[in-house]
Amino acid sequence: MDGNTSGEDGNDIDWNTEDELEIDNFTLSSSSSLTVPGGEAVVACGESSSSPGPSNSKVVDHFVGMGFSGKMVAKAIQEHGEENTDSILETLLTYSALESSPQEQQQVDCNHCSSDNEGSFLDDFSDMDSFSDNEEIINPTSEKEKKILSLVNMGYTVEEASIAIERCGLDSTVVELTDFIFAAQTARAEDVNFPLEEKPRPNHAYKKRKLLEYEMLKKKRQMRLGNQTTGEDDETVHLPNPMVGFGIPSEPCLKTQRNLPEGARGPPYFYYENVALAPKGVWTTISRFLYDVQPEFVDSKYFCAAARKRGYVHNLPLDNRFPLIPLPPNTIHEAFPLTRKWWPSWDTRTKLNCLQTCIASAKLTERIRKAIEDYDGEPPLGVQKYVLDECRKWNLVWVGRNKVAPLEPDEVEMLLGFPKNHTRGISRTDRYKSLGNSFQVDTVAYHLSVLREMFPNGINLLSLFSGIGGAEIALHRLGIPLKNVVSVEKSAVNRSVVRSWWEQTNQRGNLYDLEDVQQLNGDSLEHYMNLFGGFDLVVGGSPCNNLAGSNRHHRDGLEGKESSLFYDYFRILDLVKCIMSKNN
Repeated sequence: MDGNTSGEDGNDIDWNTEDELEIDNFTLSSSSSLTVPGGEAVVACGESSSSPGPSNSKVVDHFVGMGFSGKMVAKAIQEHGEENTDSILETLLTYSALESSPQEQQQVDCNHCSSDNEGSFLDDFSDMDSFSDNEEIINPTSEKEKKILSLVNMGYTVEEASIAIERCGLDSTVVELTDFIFAAQTARAEDVNFPLEEKPRPNHAYKKRKLLEYEMLKKKRQMRLGNQTTGEDDETVHLPNPMVGFGIPSEPCLKTQRNLPEGARGPPYFYYENVALAPKGVWTTISRFLYDVQPEFVDSKYFCAAARKRGYVHNLPLDNRFPLIPLPPNTIHEAFPLTRKWWPSWDTRTKLNCLQTCIASAKLTERIRKAIEDYDGEPPLGVQKYVLDECRKWNLVWVGRNKVAPLEPDEVEMLLGFPKNHTRGISRTDRYKSLGNSFQVDTVAYHLSVLREMFPNGINLLSLFSGIGGAEIALHRLGIPLKNVVSVEKSAVNRSVVRSWWEQTNQRGNLYDLEDVQQLNGDSLEHYMNLFGGFDLVVGGSPCNNLAGSNRHHRDGLEGKESSLFYDYFRILDLVKCIMSKNN
């Protein structure tokens, strides 16, 4: 969503395109009598527990719950020790990949028992890149060759292995390399040629490892159930037209009931948002990770005078929704009545396009003025088309005779449902950036309105990627007291905006500011949840930088540097659910 602040560079922006994971409640009973004294225990949701126990039963249960056999887990723990969970997982993944072939399994066992025996059945090889998938890699003489051999033995091709090592670096572990290969395979499931060259190096190995863990678990469950694996292309999420989700204020009863998977039901309630027009497969992956809940796609043009096509995955009830009062302006002329005087008849816009983080330059608006000022009446159709195209791209409004201008920050605040002067006090550039990346408050409040009767005495909120506090403001305007809010936002500018709003509105609850979702772990969550009794709602909208259609150069989907932070939203939500389940 980020962009330049100058309209000079905007001609290459694709404005027309901008705007399965079910976590079963596995019974983690001890299936092995193996115990290892001391150390941290790993909980089922992927984080380390802060309280050590007398045995490693949680470590065993964690990996057994992922689908590995108790015997295999015991062997891996005996080999690496219970604290080295990464090495345990690496060994288990290797065992699992080869368990279907007794001969290969025996070879892997031998390799893990004694590295000195590797050379007894291997010969020399020279040029790795010249080998085909069927050619044998023999006598590895370097660390790179050994890792390639290990990946090939796990079922990957030499090409996949070599590219993964090249991109991730020779220092990467086998787990990180398999993470990279699997992430690329998932992102391009439809491409059998596996063009990894277009994929950047992954920055968050943990997130991809979580995906790999789940895929292996799913395959094992399906093998036990005798089901066939369903390809992702068979589960494509289709965007509705019109984009009104499960109902809007003018048509509130499109859908009032749905059957949520058992693992998705609240409490806690969760609410996740991102751009609707994401690359192929993104919303399928998001839905799968968020407990197989189907997205609700809504365009905010049904709530205000500006379009904002977004997808929302949540487990909130659908009945008894209501809009914020007073209703916001619904057309351009309602929002900006003074522009009607100058609005030409041939500009038939009634709604603005999606509000961006960037605005048109003065040079562009001057070119538009010069293009039409020489005509006494209506300009030729060619000139009209040029002007209208630019006005739609940059959300320009008429402020004088033959004169257009971009929206002011105060006007953007009003369109998005924020209080007047909400972002005032920070730089003009930061105001546009923060607002362009925010929620449309009226849309979000309509979805969250069902919580007012459920939490009349107030709500405990975990707000991830808080931005400038769209969710907090929506709840406040709905009349839901904010008892405790843990707000996680990387931008110091945005944090200052939320803190200022909190103080100016005389909130009686507690606001806790945190900087980085990647640093929010199980210990921190447990601390806050013990402090005030858990979270009622987990809200978040991870960065859309690699999803938005306007980002042509880095539209890498959930594998992109910023948008891969979605996996942190899932990780944290899963931790909250696990901790609350344990406490209950």
